[in-house]
Amino acid sequence: MKPRVLGMILAGGQGSRLAPLTQKRSKPAVPFGGKYRIIDFAINNFINSGVFSIYVLTQYKAQSLTEHIQRGWRFGTFLSDYFITLVPAQMYRYEELGAVWYRGTADAVYQNMHLIDNFEADYVAIFSGDHIYKMNVEHMLEQHIQSRADVTIAAYPMPQTEAHRFGVMQIDDGWRVTQFLEKPANPPGLPDDPTTTLTSMGNYIFSRRALEELLHTSISGQKDGFDFGQDVIPRALSDGYHVQAYDFHRNPIPGQAGPNRYWRDVGTLDAYFEASMDLVSVNPEFDIYNPQWPLRTSSEFSPPAKFVHESEGRKGQAFNSIMAGGAIISGGTVRDSVLGRNVRAHSYSLMEHCVLFDDVEVGRHSHLHRVIVDKDVKIPPGTQIGLDPDEDRARGFTVTDSGVVVVPKSFTF
Repeated sequence: MKPRVLGMILAGGQGSRLAPLTQKRSKPAVPFGGKYRIIDFAINNFINSGVFSIYVLTQYKAQSLTEHIQRGWRFGTFLSDYFITLVPAQMYRYEELGAVWYRGTADAVYQNMHLIDNFEADYVAIFSGDHIYKMNVEHMLEQHIQSRADVTIAAYPMPQTEAHRFGVMQIDDGWRVTQFLEKPANPPGLPDDPTTTLTSMGNYIFSRRALEELLHTSISGQKDGFDFGQDVIPRALSDGYHVQAYDFHRNPIPGQAGPNRYWRDVGTLDAYFEASMDLVSVNPEFDIYNPQWPLRTSSEFSPPAKFVHESEGRKGQAFNSIMAGGAIISGGTVRDSVLGRNVRAHSYSLMEHCVLFDDVEVGRHSHLHRVIVDKDVKIPPGTQIGLDPDEDRARGFTVTDSGVVVVPKSFTF
């Protein structure tokens, strides 16, 4: 019989380094790519891989994410094993400690072990909900089963100089994990390439028995230490469990030629901006137009995008850009930008290397350069943003180290 696989998406991330985009929403709920939310990519990875039983574990500022899932992600009601269900932090365990929220990634799963038991899962795929990537989970599961692993960790090779922000692994010739270090100051390189480190993507497949045993021994009775990378995986190694690494570069995506290399942790404003700009390159490494790997999201019944005016100096036009439905470029110019739903760009306005969220209005003669504008902002005529960092800071905008300017949601000029 086909194994029973339960998907669990960790979507409680506070995302403090993405502020002000996370001022009123959690990190997985941040818009991305014009029409998506960050969490959509994890959900699509499960669905495209045939995993249709999905719990989404939420915690911080979850209202926006809750509405997005409830409105846009629904299966029919006839098949009980086809569901995408929200699981808010419910303080389900630790009656002796009083009210306790999720205290880490592993604790979020531990507090919901009854869901795994009720589903009678053979395997549990626990994935992060705040990264941008495509992944064929079925292929990773096949390796997990073939290798008879207790735990399989999706692994991403990256330059050693950048790996200190992640959990890192050392492996043997068969890709069995021999050591796991969470965010070490000096990450070890690979034996055949000291400049490259094998990092954890925060995506795991557990055999159910191993997951139950490890969570119980790692968390039960403890007062701290409730993360997979910091606590559970090192314990699995020390207790002799079979921990296997899965090479993300070998992950096959239907309709995509070559190795699967694109994975971005958009945990900072600069990383988020760079990933957004990746989408508008002429030959994007991350292709959202692959019909064999569809990227679904909530349905919004907005009209088509529209371009108007063609007189000299007043042309509605866009170059190397993507935009969602309802956008109207009314005599303005858009270059290398990502526009959300119902954006309105008035005559003689210029937007270069920008990310505009839903319902942003850009007034006449305005000039935006390397700017992220959150929802429901009306930019007055003649406004310049992204050209003078000191002036932008004086207005109350966030300016990143690389010079990206962020205008917060519903900002009033």
